[in-house]
Amino acid sequence: MMGRITSMVSGAVLAVMLAGCAGSYSGSAPAASGPPAPAVRLVQPPARDQSELQVLFWNDAQRSERFRAMEQWFAGHEVPAAKAPRALPKGAPLSPALQAEITALMQSTKTAGVMVLVDGKVVHEEYSLGLGPTDRWTSFSVAKSFTSTLLGAAVKDGFITSLDDPVTKYIPGLKGSAYEGVTVRQLATMTSGVKWDENYTDPKSDVAQMNRFVVEYGADAIVAQMKALPREAPAGEKWVYKTGETNLIGVLVENAVGKPLAEYAQSKIAEPAGFEGGLFWMVDPRGGNIGGCCLSIRLSDYARMGQFALEGGKGIVPQGWFAEATDSAVDFGTSGFGYGYQWWTYPQGTYGAQGIFGQGITIFPGQRPGQGIVFAYVGNWAQASGGAERGQFLDLSRKIVAAAK
Repeated sequence: MMGRITSMVSGAVLAVMLAGCAGSYSGSAPAASGPPAPAVRLVQPPARDQSELQVLFWNDAQRSERFRAMEQWFAGHEVPAAKAPRALPKGAPLSPALQAEITALMQSTKTAGVMVLVDGKVVHEEYSLGLGPTDRWTSFSVAKSFTSTLLGAAVKDGFITSLDDPVTKYIPGLKGSAYEGVTVRQLATMTSGVKWDENYTDPKSDVAQMNRFVVEYGADAIVAQMKALPREAPAGEKWVYKTGETNLIGVLVENAVGKPLAEYAQSKIAEPAGFEGGLFWMVDPRGGNIGGCCLSIRLSDYARMGQFALEGGKGIVPQGWFAEATDSAVDFGTSGFGYGYQWWTYPQGTYGAQGIFGQGITIFPGQRPGQGIVFAYVGNWAQASGGAERGQFLDLSRKIVAAAK
């Protein structure tokens, strides 16, 4: 585990949509007389005007409708449900007072769904904004924690030798750039020391320029943008939140494994976690998946992902991976909050995944392995970065934990 790094930088959780990326994955459906279609398949949306694809500028009604149908707007890979979905039995329901508090907070924040698991049992499940149990909802940066898990799987499978390997071993196109000498671990903790601006209100910021690189460089867009960035600090000494670096992790894992993230996720997440519904993950011009954002699953499968992490990954990742990945490699002052391997860390041993517009999985480990509480929610909050809502949901989840004890 790398030494802890203190940072006062606040992490905005932005996932910029790569508009109009049709992808070029070769796993297209075969002719009817040929072999069966691949389990993971590329799907294309109806033709859309580019002006309709600016997700950050969708209005409230558009977000509520489209966040549960992103495959109708962007190209991506469809991953089927697990062959043996994990049962989520019902547990003792929360008190009427806590149920009422959840409902009130959902209504005031425009949250579409909340599911709470206690020791793997559903103690609360509620929907709004037209979302239902069989509908999917987009993840935004919650996907980063999925990409981190696939990084761990690639280490376990021997595709990645060590997190202390140089990034350039797996992405040769970064040689000669500021990423020369940066390790995979530093990329995972966003401590590369490479300069990046995540300000999505500034059209000139790095994160806002992603689409320009897609237009100019096509399949080489991610590496082309990141290799042009300057260094601002020695590697390992400064934390800055960078969606672009999670996209690099996606490229790194795909290069090492030799398949798109979605295809790898089928065997390393969807099947072992027992997803009940299909998974949709947007593609970029390479035909691979966007590591920093853009997968869609059911609310219950967000909860299953949390339970999967809580239980240590069922041998899919190295022993102790989740304990290390969800420990704070970076501390935000003395607040008790920090950052691990693409997971946010909270006070008192709690951790979670966060995405803009109100997506999250918050995990409270129990006293014994596999026990604990998972609080999953998806929403359409008024602001991309949120306001008081994230804290309100964390406070509410702590009330539930206290009641469960």
